[in-house]
Amino acid sequence: MGKLLKSILTIAIALADKCGSACAAACSRLYIVSNRVGARSFNYLHKLITDRRLSVLCRRFVRRLQKICSNFPGRAHSLSSSIKSIFSSTNDPFVLPASKTELDPSVLNCRARLGSGTDGVDVSAIEIDICGSIHALTDKDEATLKITVFDVTGKCRDPKPVLAGTTQWRIKDSGVFCYTGELGRLTGRDTVLSDWTSVAKLQIDWLLLPRSGKRQLFFHISILSRRDSQEMASADYVMAFTNRRFGYLDMQENRLRTRKLAIEVAFAVSAADGKLFRCEVDVIKDWAREDMAYSHATDDDRRRIDKILKKTFGFFRKGRKFNMRRACEEIVNIASPARRHDIVELCLRVAAANGFAVRDELAILRDLADWLEIEPDVFRGIMEKALPVNMHEVKDAEVVLGVTRDMNEETARRHLNKEYSKWNARVTNSDPQIQAQADEMLGLIADTRREYIG
Repeated sequence: MGKLLKSILTIAIALADKCGSACAAACSRLYIVSNRVGARSFNYLHKLITDRRLSVLCRRFVRRLQKICSNFPGRAHSLSSSIKSIFSSTNDPFVLPASKTELDPSVLNCRARLGSGTDGVDVSAIEIDICGSIHALTDKDEATLKITVFDVTGKCRDPKPVLAGTTQWRIKDSGVFCYTGELGRLTGRDTVLSDWTSVAKLQIDWLLLPRSGKRQLFFHISILSRRDSQEMASADYVMAFTNRRFGYLDMQENRLRTRKLAIEVAFAVSAADGKLFRCEVDVIKDWAREDMAYSHATDDDRRRIDKILKKTFGFFRKGRKFNMRRACEEIVNIASPARRHDIVELCLRVAAANGFAVRDELAILRDLADWLEIEPDVFRGIMEKALPVNMHEVKDAEVVLGVTRDMNEETARRHLNKEYSKWNARVTNSDPQIQAQADEMLGLIADTRREYIG
């Protein structure tokens, strides 16, 4: 029985160390069940409970306790009941509301809150406040502040690191966020802050969370000795926060999804003329493999992208219908503008692969740019490089030059004059291909001027 009680005490101490004063009741239940823990051991346990404040319960300690229970059937039922009562004592068993944590002036306390600006709440920053006691190692210790952040959202409470959005606060070779700052010299061996004192203001842009939406952020604050980096005090706080940006796991998943959609859209452009030319398919394959760094990818990732390419090729070879507009709408929701520009450039290169673009391909490319919310000027700039006008089966002035039927005569004149100046300057370019493209564009401008202005 001694082995069981020793194990219970070891785990209870570890649990108290990880969970803080709010676990006093939980550990008391363990004490009552064990019934034979000595007074000295329990006093030491109680001291640990009152001296440490962490807001996240760790499953691994409970699992160890349950494993021990299974080896002692006589006590297993009582211990299991106590464990259940521990975790039913709060609405959320793995996050203890920081607002309900009682402050102990004999230890360090901390809190995190949205920063205060001139007009009220500053949602661009999180302020870190501390109060309570810092117990220095010497009379003239200088203190350094260290802050790390974890995302503890979710039922499983699997903490995920918050990454650094700037190299200044990035742990070397890991990307994990770690803020450090100088607090200066302490007043003595025991420094007491009776009121909340702001010690750091973390810009939201510095923090790259794993997911978007409503999150629970776990802040660990350490006060270190500048002399030898030994910890003098620490505290923790859990804060509810709404992340309005994509998290790094979201971006990873979105990139994989966007790549698949881009392959499908590119195949749709290739199949617009009723054929899948080998040169066009090769452009798509090369893009997909380069986009995922094929030579450095794992075998599983290679098989996955090859499977997507093969399946998509088979889909369009059979002449099946594809809803490009819906695919583009999804891309807009999950991809950055730069990523959408890459997809448009890919599709233009696919159309140019066999040396010319037919009317149907040009029409679908124009719709593609519109559905992907690419600005007309940006689209024309990409097209000038990837699919020059001499490859167009039909010369569409609206697509190539940007003039539209709803322009009045004066607006059309100014726009065409601007285009003429741009292309006229390229007639003398040293590159023969650019010269030929400039001559073609100047001819189209002259034809469009007669049509729109007279």
